[in-house]
Amino acid sequence: MRKYLLVILPLIFITTTSGLATTQDSIKTVQTEDQQLSDSVADEIVLSQPSGGSNLLDSETNQIVPVKSSFEFNLLTILRGMFGLLVIIAIAYVFSSNRKAVSWRVVVTGLVIQVVLAVSILYVPVIRFLFEFVGKIFVKILDFTKVGSEFLFGEFLDMDKYGTIFAFQILPTIIFFSAITSVLFYYGIIQKIVYGLAWVMTRVLKLSGAESLSVAGNIFLGQTESPLMIKEYLPKMNRSEMLLVMTGGMATLAGGVLAAYIGFLGGNDPVQRLIFAKHLLAASVMAAPGAIIISKILVPQSENIEKDVEVSRDKVGSNVLDAISNGTTQGLKLAVNVAAMLLVFLAFIALLNFVMLKTGDWTNLNDIITAKTNGQFNELSLQFVLGYLFAPVMWLIGVSGDDMILMGRLLGEKIIMTEFVGYISLADLKAVGALSTKSIIMATYMLCGFANFASIGIQIGGIGSLAPNQRVLLSKFGMRALLAGTLASLLSATIVGTILS
Repeated sequence: MRKYLLVILPLIFITTTSGLATTQDSIKTVQTEDQQLSDSVADEIVLSQPSGGSNLLDSETNQIVPVKSSFEFNLLTILRGMFGLLVIIAIAYVFSSNRKAVSWRVVVTGLVIQVVLAVSILYVPVIRFLFEFVGKIFVKILDFTKVGSEFLFGEFLDMDKYGTIFAFQILPTIIFFSAITSVLFYYGIIQKIVYGLAWVMTRVLKLSGAESLSVAGNIFLGQTESPLMIKEYLPKMNRSEMLLVMTGGMATLAGGVLAAYIGFLGGNDPVQRLIFAKHLLAASVMAAPGAIIISKILVPQSENIEKDVEVSRDKVGSNVLDAISNGTTQGLKLAVNVAAMLLVFLAFIALLNFVMLKTGDWTNLNDIITAKTNGQFNELSLQFVLGYLFAPVMWLIGVSGDDMILMGRLLGEKIIMTEFVGYISLADLKAVGALSTKSIIMATYMLCGFANFASIGIQIGGIGSLAPNQRVLLSKFGMRALLAGTLASLLSATIVGTILS
C-alpha cells in the first residue's frame, strides 16, 4: 500500500497546483457595472469587496449578493485536503470485508481519474465548454417546463413563495425530464453514451461489464432505473458487483432531480443556473469513479467476472408516444414520492425541533447556544446537533472553521433525511450569505447522490423486484452502500475543495 500512497500524494499535489497555477490570471476583482460572470470557476465568483469578502452577481437585478471569503492559494489547506482523502480511504479500508484483496491499482486509478476530471471540468477550456453545453441543456429544460407550468397553474406561480416555486416549477421539471429521458432511451441515445463509458470503465478499472453499465447509467438515470439495463445479470452478480450497483445508485444523481437542484440553487438567475448546472453535472460524473473506489475497498472483487458489455433495451416503449407516456408516468410517481417524503421529513424536523426547543427553554440551553455559536444557532435543534456531530468530518475535507458547523448540518440532513432537504437548506444559506463561496461549491458536490436511509428501502424494493434471489444480500449491504455513497461524495467535495484552495 505504501508504494501506491507515494504515487497518489505527489500526483494529487502536482495536478492541483498546476491546475491552480494556470488559472491565477483568471481570478479578478469586481469589474464594470455591466460585467457578466465568465466561464471559469474563478470568474463565476466575483471577488473582493473593500472588506475583503466575495460576492455572487445576480444578473437580473444587477445586485451583488455578499458571500464570505475568497479563494487563496494555501499550501496548508492543500495538504489538509490530501490528508482528508487518505482518511476517507482509510475509513473504507477499516470497514473492508477483505483487506488483503483490495486492489490498490483500482484505488489509485480511480483517484487519478477523479482529480483529472475535477481539474479538467474546472479549468480545461474544451472540457469546461462541454459541461457548460450540457448544463445549458438542463437550464433550457427548466425554461421549457416553466411554459407548461404557467399554462397549468397560471397565477399560482408566485415567485415570492418558495413552496409554490417547488410545487409548481421544481416538481414539474422532474416529470418533464423523466419523459425526455424515456424518449432518449427509446432511440438508444442513452444506451450508446452509457455503453461508451462502461467500455472505458471495464478496461481501465477492471470491472465487469454489467457493473460498469450500471455505474455509467447512474450518471443519467436513477438508482432503480439504471439497474433495468442489466436486469438479466442481477440474479447472477457476486457480492462485490452487487455492492457497486447499490453504491453507484447512492453516489450519483438522476437527471430529473439534477434539473430540480439547478432550480433550487440558481433560482431565476440564468447565470447562476448555468454555474450550478455545470457543478451538479460534474458532481454526478465525478461520483462514478468515487463509487468504484470506495465500493471496491469495502468489498473487493475476488471472483472471476464477465467483461462483455451488452446494453438491454427492454421497457423503452412500443413507439415514441408510448415512451413519452411511460416516462411521464414514471416522472409523476417520482415527483409525488419526492413531495411526500419532503412533507413527512420536514414535519418530523419541526416535531423534533419543537421538543428540543422546549427542552432548551427549561434548561437555559437555548441562551447558551445562542451565545456560544455567535448567533449561527439560536436554540437547541436537530440542525444544531447534526452540525456539531459532523463538524469534524467537515474539517477533514477542508472546510473553513467558520463554515464547519453549517456544512456539517447539511451533510447530516442529507444522510438522515434526503439530499432534497440538504439542497433546500444550502439554497437558504446561500441566499443569506451564511457560507463562503468555496463552501457553497463544496456542498454542491458533497450533497450529490441519494445516500440516505430512505434509499436503502428504495433499493431493496426496486433492485429486489428485478432479482428476488438477491434481496437478502441487498438488505445486508444497505448500510455499507449508504457508507460508500457518502464517502464517494466526500471524496469529490474534498478534491474540488483542494483544487479551489
